[in-house]
Amino acid sequence: MKETPSPAGKSESGGKQMDLRRLTIGEMAALNHISEQTLRLYDREELLVPLHRDEKTGYRYYDIRQSARLDMIQYMKALGMSLKEIRLYLHNWNAGRLRRLLQRNRDLVEQRMRDLQLQKQAIDRALENYARFEQLPPDGTLVVEYIPRRRIFVTDTGINFYDYAIEEYERLLRMLKEELRESGAAPFYFSHAGSLLRKERFERNELVATEVFVFVDEETMPLDHTQMIPEGLYLCRYCDCFEKEKEGIAHLQSEIARCRYQVRGDYICEVMAEMPREDEDRGMFLRLQVPISWPEN
Repeated sequence: MKETPSPAGKSESGGKQMDLRRLTIGEMAALNHISEQTLRLYDREELLVPLHRDEKTGYRYYDIRQSARLDMIQYMKALGMSLKEIRLYLHNWNAGRLRRLLQRNRDLVEQRMRDLQLQKQAIDRALENYARFEQLPPDGTLVVEYIPRRRIFVTDTGINFYDYAIEEYERLLRMLKEELRESGAAPFYFSHAGSLLRKERFERNELVATEVFVFVDEETMPLDHTQMIPEGLYLCRYCDCFEKEKEGIAHLQSEIARCRYQVRGDYICEVMAEMPREDEDRGMFLRLQVPISWPEN
């Protein structure tokens, strides 16, 4: 039922009179659909201080007219302003300062929207990767696949990680992560890393590879930081741990020679999924891949 104010500025609801000029914190909170805790916070921050004080009891009371100031506080908070900024605005109103503050908050909102879109794309990639992982063939399987083009962020570490155990590979990934950070890339790009063995060395069976990479979105990374992996047919070999990669490379080379495939580009080792292990090592399921074309007649 709608409350009807009395001539004395009071409201009646269910037989109970409410003095709109002397509202308790509970009444003020209920009228404005906020919590008493929020009102106490605004009181401490000197944003909205109860207007009246009973000299005998020490109780403090709000005035219904203070709801206008409360509406303003909630509106500015909804626009993204902090309580500190709201207090400055209320105590020293300046239209130009407020406009600049709102423009800054608008820019921050747009940046958060871009970040959320990138995060969504990263989640979509992760979902796609793990859906693919559930359908992957077992360790040791060879298959020819069509793979769409991909863009990668690459770091040349100058260190041949095939000469070392996985500990050195992990250290090289730290270098890649640092370069990603310095480029301003979002941290969720650092997943499913891979490595490159250039075509000439792969064909000469020289296991010398110094470059590590992660996949990135074309529209969000500067082109001079990235390189494109072309689409096409790839001879792929799957393996379930880092230590089996050399064996997998030999398997690919043997199959290429047997079938007389033409190697079109660089060898790629791609981490398809990372799995927790009881030891300290990174659990990985790898797709070893070489771009090929069918043999010439």
